[in-house]
Amino acid sequence: MKKLPWFILAKKVDFYHMLFEQAQVTVEGIKVLLEYMKTGDRSYAEVLCETEGAADMKRRVLLDELDKTFITPFEREDIYTLSRAIDDIIDYGYTTVEEMELFKLGPDAELIKMVEVILDMTKAISLAVEYLENNRNISNEHALKAKALENQAEKLYRSSLVELFKNDDIKYILKMREMYRHLSNCADKGDLAADVICHIVIKMN
Repeated sequence: MKKLPWFILAKKVDFYHMLFEQAQVTVEGIKVLLEYMKTGDRSYAEVLCETEGAADMKRRVLLDELDKTFITPFEREDIYTLSRAIDDIIDYGYTTVEEMELFKLGPDAELIKMVEVILDMTKAISLAVEYLENNRNISNEHALKAKALENQAEKLYRSSLVELFKNDDIKYILKMREMYRHLSNCADKGDLAADVICHIVIKMN
């Protein structure tokens, strides 16, 4: 009996599911971020730290499998880039809280508004990943929604700066501007994740 090549016998890795799990953990992390912004309760900062660690673990496992897997459902580079963008969303969420704690800053109404939009954006990305395997048209719709929400987050970022510069406390302005910028970067990573999903859909259709 002829021996089959190793790559035929190798186990199938469900990268769709792994990306979806990573996206779901990120959604949970941004939910915690929103609770922190609404309450200023440091216990939420600790939960977010744990959630960010769980998200990192999901990504490490995915990358390990990607390194060992010969055949992937779509381009390896797209899997890597999508996973990285999703991970960056929760990373920016966590570093926002981390620096707020260091600078002893409390949340304000502008931060809450931005995080509310980022949460909706992250949910849209998670749905786009969920439908990527079996219904790419719906996946694309959710990705486009995420991009529209990123635009909304950027508008809030600019309007937040306008309000911030009405303050006379220069130190406060400089510190809070960094928090707004972190969330703007967070939204940018959501836009990148949505772009990658749209490109995957185009290439696979």
